[in-house]
Amino acid sequence: MDELDEITLHGLRSFGYHGVFPHERREGQIFVVDLTLWVDIRPAAASDDVTDTVHYGDVAEAVAAIVTGEPVDLIETLATRIADTVLPFAGVQGVDVTVHKPDAPITVPFDDVTVTIRRRREGV
Repeated sequence: MDELDEITLHGLRSFGYHGVFPHERREGQIFVVDLTLWVDIRPAAASDDVTDTVHYGDVAEAVAAIVTGEPVDLIETLATRIADTVLPFAGVQGVDVTVHKPDAPITVPFDDVTVTIRRRREGV
């Protein structure tokens, strides 16, 4: 993916009910997602036409639907569901997904918990 360009979305916030503890499933919490889409932006740059690139608004809505959707125990699972949803978007050759769980139930002071995964299309 060295020759590909990046479109990055930082800080997509959605409320979800993910976690292993009953109170997480009952009360929910904010999850934050960062995405880097690996794409070739040359066609869009040449045409100046949104149809020649990845529509990041559509990607953001798809990610929000996953976070607000069916609960999972692990943010590892959530990150994988997000990657599996984003990869089929036309033009996306790979994706880095970071899921933040800033209100994770940890008993010591912390700033954030994240899981980051990288997935690419077959053959890339």
